[in-house]
Amino acid sequence: RLLAEPQEQRPVFRAPKDAGRYLLPRFGERPVEEFGVLILDTRNRLKSAQVISKGSLNGSLVHPREVFREAVTCQAAGIILFHNHPSGDPTPSREDLELTQRLRDAGRIVGIDVLDHIILGAGRFTSFKDVALL
Repeated sequence: RLLAEPQEQRPVFRAPKDAGRYLLPRFGERPVEEFGVLILDTRNRLKSAQVISKGSLNGSLVHPREVFREAVTCQAAGIILFHNHPSGDPTPSREDLELTQRLRDAGRIVGIDVLDHIILGAGRFTSFKDVALL
């Protein structure tokens, strides 16, 4: 559906707050952890938003092949990773940091930039880019 919209009407993500504002009402308060990706074109316009994995109260399994499968299919220039913390606290865990690094490395190999990782909590979010973790 997003691709059917005129390009000028698709959301543009120029800063972490743009992604946070887009994601919070859609994915912020889910009862289980969900991990997804915003797939962007060369001008950071949204091409697709996909939930890749649904987990439990405190985790979900994510593999680089699932994250990048859709991004490659959509010919993404960049992606923004996101997931929610059902606890409401958007502070990154050690596992979040490790996963982000793994996905960033995989993105380098396939030529798709990981622009940010947004963790959603109860009405707030943490951007890895904003806190210099990416």
